[in-house]
Amino acid sequence: MIIDDTPDNLALLSDTLSEAGYRVLVATDGVSALEQILYLRPDIILLDVMMPGVDGFETCKRLKADPTTAAIPVLFMTALGEIDNLLRGFNEGAVDYIVKPIRPPEVLVRVESHLKQAFNFRRAESALNNSPFAVMTANKFGNISWLPESGKNWLADYMKLSGARYPVQVGAELPPPLSRWLQHPPLSGDREESANFNATYQGIQFSVKRSVCQHTGEFLLLMEKHSKEWDLESIRTSLSLTFREAEILMWISRGKTNKEMGLILDTSPRTINKHLEHIFEKLGVATRAAAVSVAMQKTGKLITEID
Repeated sequence: MIIDDTPDNLALLSDTLSEAGYRVLVATDGVSALEQILYLRPDIILLDVMMPGVDGFETCKRLKADPTTAAIPVLFMTALGEIDNLLRGFNEGAVDYIVKPIRPPEVLVRVESHLKQAFNFRRAESALNNSPFAVMTANKFGNISWLPESGKNWLADYMKLSGARYPVQVGAELPPPLSRWLQHPPLSGDREESANFNATYQGIQFSVKRSVCQHTGEFLLLMEKHSKEWDLESIRTSLSLTFREAEILMWISRGKTNKEMGLILDTSPRTINKHLEHIFEKLGVATRAAAVSVAMQKTGKLITEID
């Protein structure tokens, strides 16, 4: 999307991007752009700074305040050379800027670069959302700074089962038990298990591991959720598995290798691998993690319904 109140700039940019194979939306002011985005969300936005009414800074601020549009890369276009204006653009959430007069080759390079970065980010986030783990980041005060869908779902389930009532959004504070744990680092002699956060509500165990993001000082939280006891018969029925296949899924969720499962179930690792192939085929997945994710979702649903 190109947002600019100057017709010549709109025409030049639109022609340049269209000829390069991009589908282009245009808007001549911030208000009409925000209205369009409600119906069709662009992959990247080229945003003029100086516009009448709602200017580029305010438009960017509103985009970044909305969770549905916050991840869209915004490139400011400005004829202003003052460093203060450029810094203000970055403070509002822009990822780059283009100085007028516009040079089409530069525009194409910058657009392509930021689209690749945005695509890689979405791909990584999609992988996280389809894994048995959830992630998010929080600052040292316990406020959420990054919350992908997997983390949002984990927190929502934690709130529901623990009875906590806190917003599940970026900027919000974590529930007190999590926040207190985060603000009090483990002693150097603590074992890993005791240094982690663990809580159980209504038969569901919530666990969190943390590590420090070196460049930002934030905490990266790796979260898991699983039932302490699997209802193997319900899993077998709901996922159209054999009882042995349901057993194997349970042991995979507990981190067991094929060799370990063979010893537990009194069979060979080769037989375990054959069962895994059947599980993957029935669930439409290609990895152990993805299979466990499907089963965990179903497990959580069943236990919640029983409770």
